[in-house]
Amino acid sequence: MRSEDVLAATATGLWRWDNATEKLQLDAEAARLLGLAALPTTLSPADSRARFHPVDWVEMTEIVDLSLVEDTLAEVVLRVIGDDGKVLRRIRVRGKAHRQDRTVDFIGTAAELPEEPRAADESGAPPKVTGDWRRAREAFLLDAGRALAEAGSTQEVLRVAGSLSMPGFSPTGLAVFKVEGGRLSYVGYQGRDADKPRFFDEMPLDAPFPAAEVVRTGRAVYLSSPRVFRERYPMMWPLVADSDLHSWAYVPLIVAGRTTGAWSAMFDHRVAFTPDERSILSTVARMLAQALTRAGAQESERELAVGLRRSMMSPAVPETPGMRVTARYVPTGGGVQMGGDWYDLIPLPSRRVAFVVGDVQGHDVRAASLMGQLRIALRAYAAEGHHPDAVLSRASRFLAGLTDRSQPGDTGSLDDPADDPRFATCLYIEADPSTGSLEIARAGHPEPVTRKSDGTLMPRETAGGLPLGVAPDSDYPTTQIVLEPGELMLLCTDGLIETGGHDLDTGRQRLMQTMEEHTGEDLEALADSVLDAVHGPTSHYTAGPLSDRREDDIVLLMVCRNGPGCGAPAVQPPHLVRRIVMTVSQAEPERISLARRHLRELLHDWTDPEQVDSAELMLSEMTTNVLVHTDGDAVVVAEITAREGGTAEPGHRRLRVEVSDSSDELPHRRRPGELASSGRGLILLELLAHAWGADPRGEGKSTWFELNEGEGSPGPPEPDLSAEVEDLAA
Repeated sequence: MRSEDVLAATATGLWRWDNATEKLQLDAEAARLLGLAALPTTLSPADSRARFHPVDWVEMTEIVDLSLVEDTLAEVVLRVIGDDGKVLRRIRVRGKAHRQDRTVDFIGTAAELPEEPRAADESGAPPKVTGDWRRAREAFLLDAGRALAEAGSTQEVLRVAGSLSMPGFSPTGLAVFKVEGGRLSYVGYQGRDADKPRFFDEMPLDAPFPAAEVVRTGRAVYLSSPRVFRERYPMMWPLVADSDLHSWAYVPLIVAGRTTGAWSAMFDHRVAFTPDERSILSTVARMLAQALTRAGAQESERELAVGLRRSMMSPAVPETPGMRVTARYVPTGGGVQMGGDWYDLIPLPSRRVAFVVGDVQGHDVRAASLMGQLRIALRAYAAEGHHPDAVLSRASRFLAGLTDRSQPGDTGSLDDPADDPRFATCLYIEADPSTGSLEIARAGHPEPVTRKSDGTLMPRETAGGLPLGVAPDSDYPTTQIVLEPGELMLLCTDGLIETGGHDLDTGRQRLMQTMEEHTGEDLEALADSVLDAVHGPTSHYTAGPLSDRREDDIVLLMVCRNGPGCGAPAVQPPHLVRRIVMTVSQAEPERISLARRHLRELLHDWTDPEQVDSAELMLSEMTTNVLVHTDGDAVVVAEITAREGGTAEPGHRRLRVEVSDSSDELPHRRRPGELASSGRGLILLELLAHAWGADPRGEGKSTWFELNEGEGSPGPPEPDLSAEVEDLAA
């Protein structure tokens, strides 16, 4: 019999306490016992405490500490608290320390116990306190402070506070009120619904209500019986008369000497409110006030960040005919959760579109402000019809003007923006969806990555300039490529690459590996998978070589031209496997080496390595001839196709490489001498290619060659010896 069957038959759950992160991992049965959905889950420290009676939690902490010291089995009975503040059940928890390397975790089991019978004379009495009362009070206050400090929202603060059990007099429920605009507003209630009083949403501060009196005077109000409540506040007594409550405490919430609201603790039994009990209530009120103020500030920051993102980012990805586009923005967890990262899609004339991804230096309000201004400026320059290089040049001057406003002789101040110059990286792509042609300008930004329709990944090295704002007169050369049907291009900021302790090399390798593992997914699912690899639970198992995890904002933009790789109908010839297109200009002869590298990446699964070397050599020869013998640029097109009547499987494909230029003069064969440094280009094509030629075009010409996979190199032609044989025979 398996252990899983035994646990299921006995309704026993399994749990694991991570001592490093203080998180509690539960299996499905353990989650059910704690009042959660019967699914494996992980609870934060605050959520774990909120599920157990505080008195039991303090006792469990002492038992666990003793178990760690003595290395023995720990066993304790705990009361589970539901969302309504009532005890759901009692469970027996058993566990033992599990030491591995330098970490210590606690693992164990949890099982439900039958309901404990209650004596008849204790039905309305407060729970009894065992042990040293003052020692239990100190432990309770320490645990309450820790739990409230970890709560991140107002509702979470209320839930944690409602689940706290004070030594000797646990409240049945609690309510919180706050001062807003000269009126007292009701914030929330935690406890039994049957005992929930009827509250006004808001009331004037001079209302005859205990909470209003507490705010006016700054002094607590203790009502030890229903009679006292009815005599002091007769107008408000009908609001609580129907509940089964017997004592009330209203304590001011004070932060930095200012009363910000009131806290009401309600009891279903008589409480005398002794000095020790009032001391506990006052201490908890101070901690509760701090927690509510902190949670309110965090919620305001989150609302501000969401508002900024909605106003500064594209509200939705517009539909682009001929292409599918998806985008993601993930703010980092710290600060205002809003930095300088952004993306944009800009409609252009003639049904063209511009894709923009950028990152302003910094992660603060100033970075977000500069990002908003720069994004608007880029849209304006693009709408005027400027080419990508001109758009970035104007944007660089614009940003330099924003960040350099210091006057001669002005010493400035720490708060002066002139003392905090910023730069920005940007990738600007102007696309024609009908043809797939892309014109790319780059300002210090990470280069894009393309995925062919068959899943082959290729980083696209593009020309670029300095980041925006560094040198106002910088030039930004452009690179022209073609996005084939079914091909996908990924644009991102450095946060997607470097988050998790990665540098550019290891981060890009992780990114490409993730895309390879999810080749069959549609665009939306692929974007989610990429983000999950960086920010999800599995990202901790793929940490980079750097000790700092480098959390940063993430922008991800994916563009896919309609085709088989994008889940759209195929619009390319069925025999075409993949293709690359690039330009080598007269001013950039060093791009010949880049063309060779792209060709080798295109042939990554070619079965004949010698043919790959030959293809590189012939491509280099043809592009060099264009730059040396003409005044124009060389346009390189390399594509892998299936042979006539064959399949596109490895070993049965054909490579065709064309190099076009604007010159009408066709190449001609020469006979170079032994010491000549040129004139061997066509000889190489004849020796290495299965087929080659030079074809005139409307404007210029195209020189091309073809290689058939698996047929080897044709080699030099066999010499014709028939004449010599005939002479010898004669």
